[in-house]
Amino acid sequence: MDEVSLVEYDPAWPTMYAAEAGRLREALPPGLILAMEHFGSTAIPGLIAKPVIDILIAVPSLEQARASAVAPMGALGYAFWADNPKRDRLFFVKGLPPAAPQRTHHVHMTVGDGEMWRRLAFRDHLRAHPEEAARYAALKRDLAARHREDREAYTEAKSGYVEMVLAIALQRANHS
Repeated sequence: MDEVSLVEYDPAWPTMYAAEAGRLREALPPGLILAMEHFGSTAIPGLIAKPVIDILIAVPSLEQARASAVAPMGALGYAFWADNPKRDRLFFVKGLPPAAPQRTHHVHMTVGDGEMWRRLAFRDHLRAHPEEAARYAALKRDLAARHREDREAYTEAKSGYVEMVLAIALQRANHS
């Protein structure tokens, strides 16, 4: 089990993303990074979040990324989750206990047209609609209190809401 600990928005999070993005661009092989985005709750101004910077990287192929990214990511302090059941992405964690006191960054590598890139519409919708971000914050607080010791249950409990807002965001994007 993994504890859920939410903190108030930290205006330093975008700067922390930018610094880590720079380190990733320097460490990873040329041509591997097709695009990179800060996503998740730390990418939404004013939103409470687990203090972990989520980074999404588009790669030409998962096979190429698996062959060329694992070693340089390890050199930056990232642990690779080789047994990730989600086969459409590679997942790396920086600050994984017990080696470090707490997680600081997650990196998700996937192809540019994958499901993870679709999720940016959720981030963008909450950035553009603070009232929806406030509803999401209230839900997160409630669920964190109920699932404090179980990160997976917390994430699963949010999924219906996230999917609903994502559908609205994608519908709006398709009609604009």
